[in-house]
Amino acid sequence: MFMTQKLANLGVNQVLAGKNLNDALDLIWRNNPNLSPQQRGAIQDISYGTLRHLGLLNQVLEQLLRAPLHEPELRTLLQVALFQLQFSRAAPYAIVDHAVKVSLHTGTGKAKGLVNGVLRNFLRNKEELIQAAQRTRNGRYSHPEWWIDAMQKAWPSQWESILTCNNQRPPMALRINRRKIGVTDYRALLSEEGIAATPRDENTLLLDHPVAVERLPRFFDGWASVQDPGAQLAARLLDLCDGQRVLDACAAPGGKTGHILELANVDLTALDADSERLSRVRQNLDRLGFDARLIVGDAAQPADWWDGRPFDRILADVPCSASGVVRRHPDIKWLRRPADFANFARQQARIMDALWPLLAKGGKLLYATCSVFPAENAEQAAAFAARHPDAERLGLPESAPANGQLLPTQEHDGFYYALFRKVD
Repeated sequence: MFMTQKLANLGVNQVLAGKNLNDALDLIWRNNPNLSPQQRGAIQDISYGTLRHLGLLNQVLEQLLRAPLHEPELRTLLQVALFQLQFSRAAPYAIVDHAVKVSLHTGTGKAKGLVNGVLRNFLRNKEELIQAAQRTRNGRYSHPEWWIDAMQKAWPSQWESILTCNNQRPPMALRINRRKIGVTDYRALLSEEGIAATPRDENTLLLDHPVAVERLPRFFDGWASVQDPGAQLAARLLDLCDGQRVLDACAAPGGKTGHILELANVDLTALDADSERLSRVRQNLDRLGFDARLIVGDAAQPADWWDGRPFDRILADVPCSASGVVRRHPDIKWLRRPADFANFARQQARIMDALWPLLAKGGKLLYATCSVFPAENAEQAAAFAARHPDAERLGLPESAPANGQLLPTQEHDGFYYALFRKVD
């Protein structure tokens, strides 16, 4: 547990210093190649959990500290240990003991006594401390105050359920590759492996409990992919047919790219500005047994990569705040700043305006985000339609909400979709 706690502390500390959690964990894996799969899983669970509940942990910690604590690594060590004491099944004495040992490598000579005292005081008064912390907004919702205010303004009736959902573990859903097997048959294969799942529709299974992909039958043969049900709407909304020329802009990591090719035999171009991330698209396609034209390029600068041939379908899965997938990426709520949303909106508008001339007459463009904020979604779609008189906004089928906005629930994450057709 000592190494687990030490490295989880390092990961959380790097996030609070401004680093993306995935990048922080990747660095830990590279620097500690001998970690077992169990250790990696524990480090990841503790890091994610601490960040999910950071607001609550901070409010508890403020009650326990007699003076401000200005040593970042020592503060995150206490946050990590408090998370474990409140939310994990590990023995409290072991958590405290290992936190004290980690503290010997952290902070000043007084760190050992501080850590021991704070954590034992929490164990003695846990119920009262948690109740007091939850009487504050930050402690109750574990989001920055400005984020809570923005969510209240955007969704006056649903903001509390959204914030609560953000702090839960995400569901694990499988997209079944119907070119290779049906949902019923794949569910039977899962059952043989002791994995319970519930059909959500003709393409999707929701697992009762998440499992490692290594346990999924024929996963590496492309029979199934891990993809949120909300994300699965994208490829379906494109109205794909064999022979179409399709652009998947901002394609990485390739979940939607693979889904497009599962649904139809199309001439697909997958574009992304990041060559390293684009390699993940190739890996996904190789696993599924598909091929596509992969291009490193900026969606807002098509003159650098477009061959001049129009596309019949364009998926514009644009960069966004990722506010709809916070439970999968809890670092987001602590890394984002209010100004980020305006910056994303400007980037989204540039990409949409740049891609629209690439669409053939009668073709369809799907605008997609994993955000729940109107500035990136409904407002952006309305502004785009106003700028382009030849863009007809199409209604969405019953499988998607009429206004295009999916809010996070127990079954899916938050997404937004707007479908446009270029009129003749």
